[in-house]
Amino acid sequence: MEPQIEEKKVDYRPLGISGLGGWLILVHIGLYLTIIMLVVQLFQYLVPSMTRETWELLTSKQSDYYHAWWGPVLIFETVYNVLFLVFSVYTLITFYRKKSIFPRLMIMFYSVSLAVGIIDYLLLLQIPMAVELEDGSLLKGIGRSVLTCAIWIPYFIKSVRVHNTFVR
Repeated sequence: MEPQIEEKKVDYRPLGISGLGGWLILVHIGLYLTIIMLVVQLFQYLVPSMTRETWELLTSKQSDYYHAWWGPVLIFETVYNVLFLVFSVYTLITFYRKKSIFPRLMIMFYSVSLAVGIIDYLLLLQIPMAVELEDGSLLKGIGRSVLTCAIWIPYFIKSVRVHNTFVR
C-alpha cells in the first residue's frame, strides 16, 4: 500500500476587503444615474434638435439663428451621448461581472467625461447665441467633473477593495 498524501485545500480568495460594497455602491448608483441622464438628454434635447425644422432653423443660412458651428456641435453631442450611453451600459455589466477591466473603464469613464465637457464648452463658445444662453451650468459641470476625477481616479488606482474585487 502506498502512503496517502493529504491534499490541502487552497483558498484563492483575495486577502482583505472585497465585493461590491463600500464606496463602490456610490459608483454603482452613479452609473445608473448616468444612464438615466443620458437617455433623458437624448430624448428631451438631442432628438428634438435633429428634427428637420429645428435643424434648418439652426443650420440654414437664411435663418436668424444660423451659425456655422450649430451643425457640428449638435452632431458631436448626439454621437457622444449615444456612444457614452453604450459605454456606460457596458461598464455597468463589467461591474456586475467583477471583470478586471472595470477599474480601467471607470478611469476612462471619468476622464472622457471631463475631456468631452471641456470640448463641448469650447465648441459652444464659438456660437454667440449659445454664449448668451449659457448660465454658468456648463462651467459648473466641468468643475464637478474635475472634482469627480480628483476623487474617483485615485480611488480606482489605490483601493484595496477595487483591487480585490475586480480580479477575473
